[in-house]
Amino acid sequence: MTHRKTKRKASRGPGPLPRIEPRRIDAHKGDFGRVLVVAGSPRMTGAAVLAGDAALRAGAGLVTLAVPRSIHAIVASRILCETTLSLPAAAGSGALAAQASRIVLDALDRASALAIGPGLGLERGTVACVRAILDAATVPSVVDADGLNAIAPDLARVARRNGRAPLVLTPHPGEMGRLLGIPIRDVERDREGAARRAARAAHAIVVLKGHRSVVTDGTRLAINGTGNPGMATGGTGDVLTGVVAALLGQGFDPFDAARLGAHVHGLAGDIAAKATGEISLVAADLLASLPAAFRALATRRRGRR
Repeated sequence: MTHRKTKRKASRGPGPLPRIEPRRIDAHKGDFGRVLVVAGSPRMTGAAVLAGDAALRAGAGLVTLAVPRSIHAIVASRILCETTLSLPAAAGSGALAAQASRIVLDALDRASALAIGPGLGLERGTVACVRAILDAATVPSVVDADGLNAIAPDLARVARRNGRAPLVLTPHPGEMGRLLGIPIRDVERDREGAARRAARAAHAIVVLKGHRSVVTDGTRLAINGTGNPGMATGGTGDVLTGVVAALLGQGFDPFDAARLGAHVHGLAGDIAAKATGEISLVAADLLASLPAAFRALATRRRGRR
């Protein structure tokens, strides 16, 4: 896939968002990336489904949900378009076991991008598994939710990761506080500074979520202008994770994938809020609105040629 820039400026700082090119007439699913999503636990089965569905709605050609064996049947019953990978689960808790990292790393040999963290929980074996995967991953990766909690607050370890593949971290203010080892109030007092500090410490792209999400690689910085308070509900972050992973898998530069993902995610939320109102908006509404968000981007850009 190739990407051209447009004259429309959708975020502050680094210039216009990249353009998503129309698909070639002879395109096939292998052209648009293979995303592996490592997510879910017995208490949070929906997180894996939301992230996987979002990756597909954001254009990924193939998506595999890698989930603990304890929830494999549940997750498989709730999807139609993804494939699944059953991973070892810890006895008792059913959460991802440490030895699952070997299976995931083998699967990454056939993937274009990784999304890891939504709904995983923080069992000891799960934390060890996440760290082992991120230490060795060689494909662009998005880390969210419990994936972030598993690496906090040792961002120096993240920076030393063996694979050194591009990394996008998508914390909310609480997770950012844990990543940096500072109170949430300090994050909110200087959101741009906190995001830059984390990006530099981890050698990663950071999307600090919230009102006017901050996207930075430690030097460049963009402020996202889409989204609304109705998106302050469980599961919307999982949708963002899937969207960014899909864009990484399609070959976008990691910083561009992060800011375009934040923009279209918020735009989907704005479209959904017009239909449901902010109070009744849920994460599944964002999934349903992603097609309209991508169409809106394409329509606006055609009109500016």
